Amino acid sequence: MKKSLNVAVVGATGLIGSKFIPVLEKRNFPINKLKVFASKKSEGKKIRAFGTEHVVQPLDNGCFVGIDLVFFSAEKEISLKYAPIAVNEGAYVIDNSSAFRENPQIPLIIPEINGNILQTTNARLIANPNCSTSIAILPLLALEKNFGLKKIIYTTYQAVSGSGQKGLADLIRCRNGKTPTFYQTDVSKNFIPKIGGYSIFGYTEEEVKMIKETKKILGKEVSVSATCVRVPVENCHGISVEVELEKEFYDEDIKSLFRKIEGATFYELPTPNIADGKDEVFIGRIKRSLAFKNGLSYFCVGDNTLKGASLNAVQIAEKLIEYGKI
Repeated sequence: MKKSLNVAVVGATGLIGSKFIPVLEKRNFPINKLKVFASKKSEGKKIRAFGTEHVVQPLDNGCFVGIDLVFFSAEKEISLKYAPIAVNEGAYVIDNSSAFRENPQIPLIIPEINGNILQTTNARLIANPNCSTSIAILPLLALEKNFGLKKIIYTTYQAVSGSGQKGLADLIRCRNGKTPTFYQTDVSKNFIPKIGGYSIFGYTEEEVKMIKETKKILGKEVSVSATCVRVPVENCHGISVEVELEKEFYDEDIKSLFRKIEGATFYELPTPNIADGKDEVFIGRIKRSLAFKNGLSYFCVGDNTLKGASLNAVQIAEKLIEYGKI
């Protein structure tokens, strides 16, 4: 195992990409050399990290030579083009876009749930899940192991930071009485029950992501439905999760189980203000669902820029180090 790594961050000036460096610093990630990349409009900007300034560079062939690990936090098209190049130039890649999540040959990882896959896989490209999936799914493995899962229904309340800088800027713009330029309507006084373009059966791309990613991460062909909604909150996603379990349960057993979930904290009334800037997912409002036999409902909130993106990616990298992959 290497004591220190040569690391690159692609999309380092974006809303999510800019979170990677503080997470790496906070967790004392073993970095020898850091390179930061972004679009040409950010070329030459300086980012301070690990006590020194790093100049933002544009992507090009050969830019990943000598790099051990690359975090991608850019548009899907950028990942599709440059992530394979980074792998071919000798790096491990952890990609935060949707480019590779559905590929059966590429692991889709939440370390607390299926991080053990990294111990045996030969894949050098790892996909980071959708931010809402990462937040909502943590309790589901425990439920599956103890009671069995039959059905899952998600309803999300997703902050504008999930849309990046443009979404956040549009919220602030509309709060100041200006016309929206990114969302189709004024998100500051509204909610938008559509995230991404329409896909199949009236579901949006965001909803399909949650459905497919849940099945892949859990490794089970469970019935899943999702409705994803954008709300006028700057940061942190909330998700209402309703499940039908295969076995009967006692309410106290569920609460006891949820209190033991790695990466989560039981909190009776989880809100964005509680979760903002925190590493863990907050789970509360636990109750029986009256819609199903053996039905259970809970509400969870997490920082979509952290556990929903940058933190989960760094935790994947830590697992790769733990297993001696890099």
